[in-house]
Order: sequence, then structure tokens, then C-alpha cells
Amino acid sequence: MSQSLIQEENILLSLTASDKEDVLSQMSDLLHRNGYVKETFKQAVIDREHEFATALPTQRCSVAIPHTDVEHINERTIGVAILEDEVPFVEMGTLDQQTNVKIVFMLAMDKVDDQLSLLQQLMQIFQSDDKLESILRATDTTELAALINQYLAHK
Repeated sequence: MSQSLIQEENILLSLTASDKEDVLSQMSDLLHRNGYVKETFKQAVIDREHEFATALPTQRCSVAIPHTDVEHINERTIGVAILEDEVPFVEMGTLDQQTNVKIVFMLAMDKVDDQLSLLQQLMQIFQSDDKLESILRATDTTELAALINQYLAHK
């Protein structure tokens, strides 16, 4: 995966959302407008989130990594949203335990193998309070894209 996966145009800073469906909807709409995902992506990612929750509590803040099947993807990318106010998502591996999410990484991967590899790389970021803090402190999309792409490049 040599191409940068985080594009400035797919980042939402200070996203205001009423609930997790609103977060997923706004992020999906952005990726669709920018041509990275098909029209079917939004409903597929919302449905998958209901079936298989993707929120992960970390020491610094909770993150979510919503994604769906490769047939809904035009071109691989990762949408990123820093939420203005935390939004409750169901924790991964549970049916109803919630955690308040601050950062969302919406994966749009066109190969299953790439998705698994990317999840492993993202886990390295999530385990570092310093990296999460620097992501939260980023002041614009250029800085944030460069920062996360750098973290993904250095496994």
C-alpha cells in the first residue's frame, strides 16, 4: 500500500453529528461526492455497523473504524472525522456496550487483504496516546492527512 490513503478532501474536522448514523451518513456522503465509493456504500456501512460494531475505547479517546464490503468501493481511501462532540458507538465485540467516540476512520478498501493489513496498522496508532493526541491537535486537513499518512507509512 504505497499510495497515500488519507486525502485532505476526505477529512472532516469538528464534525457535528446527532448520533452514529449521522456520523456515518455525513462521512459516506463525502466519500461518495469525491468518487471513492458507490452509492450503495452508505447503507452498507450503516447496516454493517449495526451488525458488527467498530468502536474501540483507548486510553486517550475512543475511536471507530466503520467499513463494509469491497464491492461498494470505487477507489481505496480512508475518510477521517474528528467529532466536535463525542458520539456514542457500540464497542467492537459487544452487542450493546457503548463508548463515546471522538475520532472516526471510515475505511474504503477495495481488497480484503489490504483491509486486514490496514486494521493492524491502525491498531498501532490507537495504542499510542501521543499519536492520538497529535491527531486531535491537528488544526487543518493538510496537517492531519500528512500526519496520519506518516503514521501509516511507518509500521
